[in-house]
Amino acid sequence: MSLAIKVERAFDCLMRMTVITLGVLLIAAVCLNFVNVIGRYAFGRAIFGADEIQTYSMVWMAFLGAVVVTWRDAHLRMDVLVSRAPAWLKAVVRFAELMLMAATAGIVFVQSWKYAAQMAAMGRASDAAAIPMAIPHSAVAVGFGLIALIALWRMSRPAAPRDATITQTPS
Repeated sequence: MSLAIKVERAFDCLMRMTVITLGVLLIAAVCLNFVNVIGRYAFGRAIFGADEIQTYSMVWMAFLGAVVVTWRDAHLRMDVLVSRAPAWLKAVVRFAELMLMAATAGIVFVQSWKYAAQMAAMGRASDAAAIPMAIPHSAVAVGFGLIALIALWRMSRPAAPRDATITQTPS
């Protein structure tokens, strides 16, 4: 099995695990919200810090979801003109798109990683739930870091269309 196939399978496996994680986070947030509403209106007591936990879960869901969208190549595009262009121009535009994505995501990764590290070094925690602030802030670094890796991987294989990736196990 070639290295390219192994890398594609590793990314596919990571994306499957990410989608499962997103589902679990969403279900947990909905359940926490439900229990908190029942507690608040039926018993006059809310779960202290529930709003923070839900908010930070949503931050992680947004950035992990962006990674899955990037892997699936499902970002919104304005490609009316490019879709009608010759194949060589489509390839040039695609490579430029990947270069910009890798550069932008790389810059955001570095800056957000530094910020999350500062939060960890200061020992800053959220007010209500006492969640270390490095955890929600690292969602940006993890998301954009993975997006940069995906863009770099695809730049290394410009001739391979996304449709040709391995998404199923061989029979």
